Amino acid sequence: MEDELIKRMMQPIFNQSRRTYGGRRLQASLKMAGINASRRRLSRLMKAEGMVPKQVEKWHPQTTQAKETHEKAPNLLDQDFSAERPNQKWVVDITYIPTKEGWLYLAVILDLFSRAVVGWSMQRRMTSALVMEAWKMACAWRQPPEQLLHHSDLGSQYTSKAYLDLLREKNCQISMSGKGNCYDNACAESFFSTLKGECADSVFESRAIAKTSIFEYIEIWYNRERLHSTLGYLSPLEFEIREASVQ
Repeated sequence: MEDELIKRMMQPIFNQSRRTYGGRRLQASLKMAGINASRRRLSRLMKAEGMVPKQVEKWHPQTTQAKETHEKAPNLLDQDFSAERPNQKWVVDITYIPTKEGWLYLAVILDLFSRAVVGWSMQRRMTSALVMEAWKMACAWRQPPEQLLHHSDLGSQYTSKAYLDLLREKNCQISMSGKGNCYDNACAESFFSTLKGECADSVFESRAIAKTSIFEYIEIWYNRERLHSTLGYLSPLEFEIREASVQ
């Protein structure tokens, strides 16, 4: 009887996770609902129910070329991905999403405190406007304080004068990855790997469909509901709320 109850609880959680949750996240979700079950038991029940989570490909490092004429900044982040409070350190990056109409480019800004996506933009061209729109969204939502550490790679969009001027208006500390140091922005790259495994795991029919799916993934699923292992199996925004309540 207990097995049947757990099965009925597991299935909607598994489906809501886009069929991505494995034993650890299912165990954490059930615990929140007041049901304690061992990983071994859950693995057995998942196998019996044919619940096989999607496999997310591991992140593979990539390097980015900067324009020689663009301004560069020192690496102030120095692979220290910890943060003591929200809006202390933001990391940014761009990836491409395949559609049958061509590439869709996605720029995101992550807060290292909670790994929340605080700004994003999607456009059909990879220009400075793409990253500027993501920055403006993040500023409108989070109103970053002075001396926020902003870390990017050496991509021409982030080293452009137009973008750097926006950062200086907010008195940011500007940090950039060293040339060829592909692990300097690992958190942003890891997020893209997760997104492509859980959401953009096939070619979208159109850019419009891709935009809708990615919007729902970021704003409804990832930020608010997806359990993050490094946050004690809380979602990014749940983690921020909990930390704010104990301070």
